[in-house]
Amino acid sequence: MNVSSIEQPKPTEFKNIFSFFLTALLGASINFISQIFYRNYFDYATSVLWGYLTATVLTFIPTKLFAFSAAKTGNTGREIVKFLFIALVALVVQVYVSKYTLEWFANPLFPKAPELWREKGSHVVGMGMSFMANYFGHKLLTFRSTGMYDKIRLRSQREKEKV
Repeated sequence: MNVSSIEQPKPTEFKNIFSFFLTALLGASINFISQIFYRNYFDYATSVLWGYLTATVLTFIPTKLFAFSAAKTGNTGREIVKFLFIALVALVVQVYVSKYTLEWFANPLFPKAPELWREKGSHVVGMGMSFMANYFGHKLLTFRSTGMYDKIRLRSQREKEKV
């Protein structure tokens, strides 16, 4: 079998994933630590929500500059809107996966483990699923020109001309 004929992933794809992983690690650290702080004031699901929102706000610029090398796109406004949309989807993923992992797995399987450990373990599972949603969402939508904005703008111009 000639393995050289098998299409190999491009080296830039590994670089992109690794760069995104590093910026996501920054976001995950902010998320993880701030959730512990927020847990002093809110219930578990709400503290996960606030931790995620804190990390989202603080990681847009590093994600744009380093993970997707989109510093000079000139589309920062549109990217922010798309970034927030993808972040919202990934937020829902993280909150619900964290919540249900805690309810359905961590609490029933590890009832004697400290509550903080069960909560943080469930939070890490939710963060992992959120990482996947964020990566693919940002790769396929946020930092890529989809042409959607141009189509909307063109349609808007046509409607103005009709009036």
